[in-house]
Formats: sequence, structure tokens, C-alpha cells
Amino acid sequence: MDVLSVASEAYPLVKTGGLADVVGALPAALAEEGVRVRTLLPGYPGVTNALRDAQTVWTFEHMFGGPARLLAGQAGGLDLFVLDAPHLFARYGNPYIGPGGHDWPDNPLRFAALARVGASIAQGLLPAWQPNVVHGHDWQAALLPAYLFYDAAPRRAGSVITVHNLAFQGQFPRELLASLGLPPWSYSLDGVEYYGAIGFLKAGLRFADAITTVSPTYATEIRTPEAGMGLDGLLRLRGGSVVGILNGIDDTVWDPATDKLLAGRFTAADLSGRATNRAAVGARMGLHADPDAPLFAIISRLTWQKGMDLLPAAIPTLLAEGGQLAVLGAGDGEIEAAVRGAAAEHPGRIGCVIGYDEALAHQMQGGADALLVPSRFEPCGLTQLSALRYGTIPVVARTGGLADTVIDASPMALHAKVATGVQFTPATAEMLESAILRTATLYRDTAAWRRMQTNGMGTDVSWRDPARRYAALYRSVAV
Repeated sequence: MDVLSVASEAYPLVKTGGLADVVGALPAALAEEGVRVRTLLPGYPGVTNALRDAQTVWTFEHMFGGPARLLAGQAGGLDLFVLDAPHLFARYGNPYIGPGGHDWPDNPLRFAALARVGASIAQGLLPAWQPNVVHGHDWQAALLPAYLFYDAAPRRAGSVITVHNLAFQGQFPRELLASLGLPPWSYSLDGVEYYGAIGFLKAGLRFADAITTVSPTYATEIRTPEAGMGLDGLLRLRGGSVVGILNGIDDTVWDPATDKLLAGRFTAADLSGRATNRAAVGARMGLHADPDAPLFAIISRLTWQKGMDLLPAAIPTLLAEGGQLAVLGAGDGEIEAAVRGAAAEHPGRIGCVIGYDEALAHQMQGGADALLVPSRFEPCGLTQLSALRYGTIPVVARTGGLADTVIDASPMALHAKVATGVQFTPATAEMLESAILRTATLYRDTAAWRRMQTNGMGTDVSWRDPARRYAALYRSVAV
């Protein structure tokens, strides 16, 4: 089976979040299921510069404002098609945001072009390679099923849309309809119209043959008014077409026994290497070397969705329990300032690095005792999966994929010796404080804590089972 994956980013070529990790890791796992994946990416400089053995397989004279080429080649361990359209994508830095911190004004045209080319390949543009299924990711690729529907081509691949985060929907002015290559009659309630605008994600949810989200609980949550963000009615209407498939992580990249980014490697049988990572994190963050202090870590976007505004109120409890805190992330200016302020107020006990550092993230997972993930909503989450793999106890809000992947240390779970972390609900400062208290108490029970670490490290967080589920879904919609 041949599948075309269409996305705006893929690790290791371009990454702003978990979407890139999924798009980059899933093809290798699917190969074990007999599914051959080629990935269509925008021709950002970082992608085109990395492309090996590139060949031009199609030329477009007019592609949303300029000429373009479709390149085929390999990069980052992926078989790629790359839409080389310099007028749309030859821009360095963040793929969505310009130097001034605002969205590129032509984002609707940029990602409509990506979806348009994906739809054309799905309709047989390249006689030598015709996919059975086309799989679009998030709003940037979500016009793809709409193009397939309105083109009414005699041949087209089956279509799948994955919602990685329903909060990002791609809404743009209705005046762009013709510029996007959509017919006038597409602007209707049963088409691409969405609250007086053009809804890219809404269009994908309306016309895709199948819809997936990145965890079963999130698939249920987004069909409710509380979490559906205006799309719950459509998602309920699609009914059985909506499926939740948990994300995995690349367990060759995230392997504490072989991870070259760690300061010290370790296994579930011998955790001694974790102390070396803890020391490296402490040195980077300016923390006191106190082996008896539980080290809490945060590796996250510092945003309201991630619950990071709850942190300042919970810090006194964390410190009162003898804890230390290491924070790695960036996001809202006010939250960044609050984190910096806490680090300045409590030197040696709270440290932060504003930004992102891949090696430091690995060392924090390999050296911290607990990972705080107080998200208000979380489609799946990947940091808690890495934490499980590395013996760091995830402390998570009970929502979305966090609820699906962490077994709470309830009395029954502890008695049955199956607990892997701590859950709390709702995502409030008071409940986060309570979770920190529970975690600190567990930390002092050396035997229970060690069991939780072993349980987590023994959990299969790879792509193997998700790949089997995706392969079955592809076969159900393939042409």
C-alpha cells in the first residue's frame, strides 16, 4: 500500500511541536506493516537544502502567485516530495510566523498550495507513483479533501485527516475563496464556510473519508461543546468516521541505554546513570547539588493551554516539600517573566532556560524525578511518553492523551503494582498543588517510587501498535 503524507513540518527537518515528531516517525513504523509512505513538505530552505538526489517530477507555471516545482528525493530518513515554491516558502525561521512575531499574511495561500499539490498527486498527477491513501495533518493540509471533493476527478485516493490540536483551525476571510481555487458553491454550511469565514480544518473534517485524533480520550472530548471549539456538532455528525489513535515516540531516539544526548546512560535494571544527568541539569540550571531533593521538571510551551499560568501559585508548595524545579520552554511573555522571576527569587532551587535545547530536554528526562504536565487540554502529549521511557514520573492533568497514557498512583494501582504516574483534575492551581504533595509523599516511599519507574520504563510507548491501527484504517479507505 502506498500512502502520501502531507504536512507542514517533519522532524528532523523542520519542527515547532509534536506534529513534526509524528510526521517524522510514523513512516518507519508503517513500513513494518507493509505501508510505503512518501511525505509532501513545503520547500522551506531547511528542507530543500537537506534534500538528496533531488529530481524535478512536475513543474507548475502558476502556483498561487508564482511558478513552482515538485521535487522528489530523500532527507532526514524520509522519502519526500517537496513543493519548491520560493515565493511561498523560501523564508528562514519559524514556518508560520514572520520576524515581527505575526503570522505570514499569505499563510492561507501557502498552505492551500501544499494541499492543492497533495490533492493533485492523490488524483494521479504522477503516473509512476499513485497513492492508495492521502493523509493530511492539521489545518495546514486540511483543504486537501475539499479539493478532492470539488474537483470530482475520476480517480482519487482515499483521504484521512488527523487533528493534532483542534485549537488551531486555519480560519481566513471569505474573500479568498476564488484565490484558493475553490468554486463559489463551496461557500456553504455543508462546504468550507465556518462562522462567516473559510475554515480550513472544518473543510477537512467535512470531506475526509476518515478523521483521526491523537488519543481516544481526545476523540471523545472534542465531540462535546466544552472541548469541541465550535466543531463538536460536525464531529458528532461524522460519528464513526472519527477514531482516536494514540501517538507514539521513536524509541530508537528516546532510548536511555543508547541516547547520545544524555550525560549518563542507564537501563531499568541499573538507574545509576540518572544521577549524572541530574548533575548536568543542575549545573546548567544553577541548582544546588542536593540528592535528597525531588527534582521536578517542566519541558513545555509556556502557555495557558499547557497550564503554565498555574505554576507560580504552586511553587511555594513545591519548595515547602523540599523540591527543586527545572524549567525548559518558551511561550507567553508574562509566563516567561514569572518563571524568570521565580528563578531569581529562589536561586539554587529553581532554574530555567527560556527557549528549547534538544540535548537539555533529553538530560532533564533522564535526570529529573518528576515531570509536571498540568495541561488544560492535551490531544496526546509526547513529553509524558518520553518521561515514562526514562524513569521520570509524569504528574499530569487528567485530560486527552495524558489520561490515556499515565496510570494514576491510586491506592488500588499501587497495591496492584501497576501505577506509572500521578493524575489530577481539574487543571487548577489547587489541584496541581495537591498533585505535587502526593508526588512528594510517593518520592519518600523508595520502594513504591522505584516500582513506578520500572513500570513506566516497561510501558510500550513506541509506534508499533499505533502503526498497526493506522495501517488498518488506511486499508478501510484505500482505493
